[in-house]
Amino acid sequence: MKIGLLIYGSLNVITGGNIYDQFLVDYLESRGDQVETISLPLRNYWRHLADNYSRELRARLINLEVDLLIEDELCHPSLFLLTQRIKPRVKYPVVSIVHHLRSSEVHPAWIIWFYKLVENRYLNSIDGFIFNSQTTQKSVQSFVPKLPSHVIAYPGGDRISSPINEGLIRQRAQQNRPLHIIFLGSITHRKQPHVLMRACSHLDNRKIFLTFVGNQAAEPAYAQVIQRMVGDLSVMFIDTLSSDELSKLLSRQDILVVPSTYEGFGIVYLEGMGFGLPAIATTAGAAGETIKHGENGFLIQPGDKRALADHIGELAMDRQKLIELSLAALQTYQNGPTWEGMGQQAHQFLHKFE
Repeated sequence: MKIGLLIYGSLNVITGGNIYDQFLVDYLESRGDQVETISLPLRNYWRHLADNYSRELRARLINLEVDLLIEDELCHPSLFLLTQRIKPRVKYPVVSIVHHLRSSEVHPAWIIWFYKLVENRYLNSIDGFIFNSQTTQKSVQSFVPKLPSHVIAYPGGDRISSPINEGLIRQRAQQNRPLHIIFLGSITHRKQPHVLMRACSHLDNRKIFLTFVGNQAAEPAYAQVIQRMVGDLSVMFIDTLSSDELSKLLSRQDILVVPSTYEGFGIVYLEGMGFGLPAIATTAGAAGETIKHGENGFLIQPGDKRALADHIGELAMDRQKLIELSLAALQTYQNGPTWEGMGQQAHQFLHKFE
């Protein structure tokens, strides 16, 4: 089967959406499909809207020699009119991978209204959907009540090799050292690292050690704000790591905290659980499909730094509680979805369009 995949930029840039798309491409190709990547330049939202009137892009899509086109929904501003316009001229169906809707994020009301207008037009032009979570499916269904053919193909948590077992978890938690907290993700306002910093500023800085791993170039001005918030806290910032380096680092942590304003799934929470790390996230989005409050982590309201401080403080003081949550987190990972499973589900779904 010849399949086109339309994305912004390069899959080499590490984001949750790109990781998902790359694993999908790898799986499809391993099963004999041919995948052609169509990359659009990554610009700002408003300039992307002009792509709908690009004769060059329109001609390129009309002349694609594929059996099916997959569009990453994150590209919707470039396609919200164009996809509908080319459909009478092409024979291939269009499937959209939806990681999360931009209109689900936190923005001023007038911007949300505009995002909904554009996403509604785009989503109603699609022949089939691949969703990464039940939460994402429900958000799309609010725009498309009668969903066309679709599948939920959960991301895996097994991208990074983990040496962790029950014995290592107990040994790690009982060490006489500060609670090691890791934030894993781009240093952007949506990921809310400032909430973590403010929460930790209410705690005894001798009891905690923070490590931030993620791209600081996405929002450089915001990243500088985070750097200035360090104060008396013990903090380390790391931009990029190889998989082996990240595995070693995660093995030395105690908990993972990424208090995002919204996650369509939150691959990082499941990945952290592979290292026995209880996860703390927010109730906004799909984190609750992985994190069970008080069992393998905690869920807080977005921006609630006081609740976050309370949960971190509890685990810093009660190492038996930390062990219980860590073992439950590892169990969640072991029973959770894999990238192989995601590929199988998506592959079977896409071949229904043959």
